[in-house]
Amino acid sequence: MDAAQALADLTEISAQIEGAVLAEGDGSVIASTFPREERGAELARAALELLAAADQSRADGQELVQLQAVTPRGSLFAVRDGGRVVAALTGAKPTVGLVFYDLKTCLRMLEREEAKAEKAEPAPAAKATETKPRVGKAASTRKTSTKKKEEAPDEGS
Repeated sequence: MDAAQALADLTEISAQIEGAVLAEGDGSVIASTFPREERGAELARAALELLAAADQSRADGQELVQLQAVTPRGSLFAVRDGGRVVAALTGAKPTVGLVFYDLKTCLRMLEREEAKAEKAEPAPAAKATETKPRVGKAASTRKTSTKKKEEAPDEGS
């Protein structure tokens, strides 16, 4: 599953999400559901700016991991995890807990798929080693029979 597929799955399972973007912590867009690339970049920037402003207002100095900004026309949701941010737009009066859950699930699923892909990558080729011929009884490949061989009659007698 790549980032674009993760967002497509997100918008499919969460009917409340009208559009979403997945971005790195620096604002670079990884994937977006918006037809115009600029729209995804704008949403990523807005989400990161809101998260940064919220971080500055926190007295405990901890980084905020989720945020909802509400307007009369709808909401902006942002979830941050592991250096990435997923942001989504909804209509008015969304089911807040469900939207946050779906956004977090999107990030976790993508992280799991990337971890699987890293494990599945082939390891560098090992050095070819020479195999020495094995010597001894255990190395024998001859088949032995337990039957006694009958001796052929001597033709000279």
